[in-house]
Amino acid sequence: MAKISAGVATSHVPAIGAAIDNGITDTDYWKPLFEGYDFAKKWIAEKKPDVVLLVYNDHASAFDLNFVPTFAIATGEEFTPADEGWGPRPVPNVQGHPKLASHIAQSVIQDNFDLTVVNTLDVDHGLTVPLSLMFGQPENWPCKVIPIAVNVVLFPPPSGSRCYALGKAIAKAVESFDEDLNIQIWGTGGMSHQLQGPRAGLINIEFDNNFLDRIVDDAEELSKIPHLDYVQEAGSEGIELVMWLIMRGALNDNVDLKKRFYHVPASNTAVGHLVLENKFGE
Repeated sequence: MAKISAGVATSHVPAIGAAIDNGITDTDYWKPLFEGYDFAKKWIAEKKPDVVLLVYNDHASAFDLNFVPTFAIATGEEFTPADEGWGPRPVPNVQGHPKLASHIAQSVIQDNFDLTVVNTLDVDHGLTVPLSLMFGQPENWPCKVIPIAVNVVLFPPPSGSRCYALGKAIAKAVESFDEDLNIQIWGTGGMSHQLQGPRAGLINIEFDNNFLDRIVDDAEELSKIPHLDYVQEAGSEGIELVMWLIMRGALNDNVDLKKRFYHVPASNTAVGHLVLENKFGE
């Protein structure tokens, strides 16, 4: 039987990918950030997931404002890095797991979530930067990846509580899959940042650290934060943090916090990172 063994949360700042691709991770500006992921790289090399369910948002690469599904799952065999205007990132293609993805789609839809099924998808920095942070620069990604895209771009986005409930439904789906697979779920995006307008450059260290604390042991209550609180406290792009709640909802109530990291700034964004392992039999 498949099981979700762990969850990872991380920001997916595009400038992080550029720093990796251009070989400047050891500079004074970037080195402290990348050192914050040293534990995770060693940890994931030991845990060796078979599949990562990677929750992210598309940045007008696969979807545009004419069509943005609230929740979408990609069921294809392979996904190509997107050209976001300066050429695709020099990273491997992403190998999917169509059988598991299709099973999750069927189970979650039968569980009353209207999930959009996507067969062809180019994946942008929202998905590839987390892979680079966790796996470095391999010739091929060492596991299968199922992209799960969430609308946090076009109003109205899904609520935190709906995202948390979707995580629960995904966990239920995984548990009913009959292959023996070690699965992780990653929630990406955030933390506080705003890219435009009078508050461009906003970073709220207090809000971010409160979120990092509460998502471990108080996630259900945390999921009740209204949309406007994210916008007011964490900036217009801070709403991306609802994607972390899908990850947390898919884990058990009791988890082990293996790593907590927070860093400002990375470009104009606060970076947060968590590694959580499920506790079983408690």
